[in-house]
Formats: sequence, C-alpha cells, structure tokens
Amino acid sequence: MRDEEIKKIAEEVAKILKETKTGRTPFKYTMPGDSVSTGSAGKMFQHPLVTPPPGQARAASREPRAAGAENSRGDCRLEENTCGPSCQNCNPLNKYTAGQVKEMGVERVSFCNPNQSSGSIAGMIDHTLLKANATQEEVGRLCEEARKYRFASVCVNPGYVAMCARLLKGSCVKVCTVIGFPLGSTTPTVKAIEARDAIANGADEIDMVINIGALKSGNDHFVLEDIKAVREATRGRVLKVIIETSYLTRDEKIRACEMSRQADADFVKTSTGFGSGGATVEDVALMRSVVGPEMGVKASGGIKDAKAAGDMIKAGATRLGTSASIAIVSGGQAAKGQY
Repeated sequence: MRDEEIKKIAEEVAKILKETKTGRTPFKYTMPGDSVSTGSAGKMFQHPLVTPPPGQARAASREPRAAGAENSRGDCRLEENTCGPSCQNCNPLNKYTAGQVKEMGVERVSFCNPNQSSGSIAGMIDHTLLKANATQEEVGRLCEEARKYRFASVCVNPGYVAMCARLLKGSCVKVCTVIGFPLGSTTPTVKAIEARDAIANGADEIDMVINIGALKSGNDHFVLEDIKAVREATRGRVLKVIIETSYLTRDEKIRACEMSRQADADFVKTSTGFGSGGATVEDVALMRSVVGPEMGVKASGGIKDAKAAGDMIKAGATRLGTSASIAIVSGGQAAKGQY
C-alpha cells in the first residue's frame, strides 16, 4: 500500500474518531473538591483518580497561592513538588550536574527534584504501565506520579493515550505509547495507521516492535520497510524501535540496530518487558556501540532499583523504561509485579 493510501485511511479513521467523540461528555480530570469526573470511556467517578497522602493534600481552591508561598498551582501540585518557574524549593540535580547528565546523551533533563529522596535520573525514565488489566484509576495515578517526579514520559497502551494527554496537558511529561505491541507481527500498514491514530490522540513518542520473526528469517528488507513505514507516520515525533533482545542472536541484534539507524529512528530499545527476558548491560553496551552517539538507547524490562538503572546508564542507555520508577528515584525496592 502506498503512503498516500495509508494517509487517506488514517485521515478517515481520525475523522470517525472525532465524530464519535463529539457526542460524548468530554473527559474531565478533577482535583480535590470536585464532585464528579468523567473517564475516557464515559465512566463516572465521584472522587478524583488519585488521593494525595496525608500531609500532601492539595488546596481545593483553583486559585494560585499568593506570591512568596511555597508553591503555586502550576505544573506540579503536591506540597513537596514545586516545579514552576518561580519555585523556591527547586534544587540542582542531586547526583550529577546538568552538564554531566547532558553529556550522557539525554535529550530531556529534569531540573527540579520533587523531594529530598528523589534521584537525579527522573528525566530519563518512561514511567510505564502496559499490563492488559490496567484500569483508568491506575493510569490516572501513573500520570499523577509522573507529574510529581517529573519523569520523561508515561508509557501506556494506545487506548489510554487520549486520557493521558488530557491529564498531562501543560506539564513537562510526554505521552508515550506502544505500536505493534508486544509481538511485532502486524503488517507495516497496520503499524503505520496505529501510530498515526496514537499521534492524533496526543502521543508524543512512539515505541514500535519490529517484526521479530522476519528478522530471524533473514528477511532484513521486510524489517527495514516495517520500521520505515512507522518512521514516515511519526515524523515530528520521537520513534523508538523495540528489537526484543532476549529472542535475538548477537548478529541479529546488530542488524536490527543498523536497520533502525538506517530508517532514521531516534532510539533503539531492548525489550517489551513481555518477552523471555529484559534489558542486560551487555545488550545495552552492544546497541550503543552499533548506533553510535547520535541515537538514543532505551533499556527496558527488569530494571527494578537504582543500581540496575545506574548500570544501564553507564553501559550507554539514555532512557529507561520501567514500572519501578519511584523505587529507582527514591532508592527503594520495586513492588511485586513491577517490571
């Protein structure tokens, strides 16, 4: 199918979605003090999606605090998380200087620590929730946490992109979603349409899974065209290519990285988190050696604490994908089931 045909189909899909949404009550994320919020699927909530812990309650009033107060109702709205331009509690990154972090190849840096226990790598983390049974409440909490800790993005399934885009509007946190996930076996045309639809719904970054079977069959031409189809559909957005390293030989990993670079992707990414294994230091180092300093490398899967995160960064990772984000930045331990 030609690019013109793909574009036409995508435009039709966007038109249908727009017409469908027109007759629906618009999504509203409420703050404490509001009585009702409406979820993206029309589900009604009598309370906000997230209730702050004791001592961190946000003011019910929607008016900003007076000048000189600890913080205002700006980008970040918890008491210990003051991240506006006039913030009086902002501190430099507590482990590295901004220059040192930038030298690692990071393309976004968080210059405000949410609290004293937060690590300095929050701006390198895609705060992730991709499990099949993730609820609206859990996704809402994910976005609240991402605002609080100023993570690089939230990474969610495509069905939650529009919801996250609304919840994170005006913040520094991007919305990332996954395409062809987790198997990578859909056609290039379907992946391109899925990517265009996600962008239309507010996605800033796209993580696509390559056709793993085609790569292992030696059909590199198909794999390259697969990546190119999504790259063409995502111009102006960040594209990360998931190669699922646990299924690949060393030669296949190298070929996948070379094709990602040839297709002009922005990142190569180790894993979906749903394969037979996650990121390893060895794989990250290999991927970095292949793509060079210009591309990003995202380590994902099995990163559950600050030490593992630091090891990945030292090996060459410039982005981390994990559901154990808070444990990593606060020096704690990942909860059971986090990946």
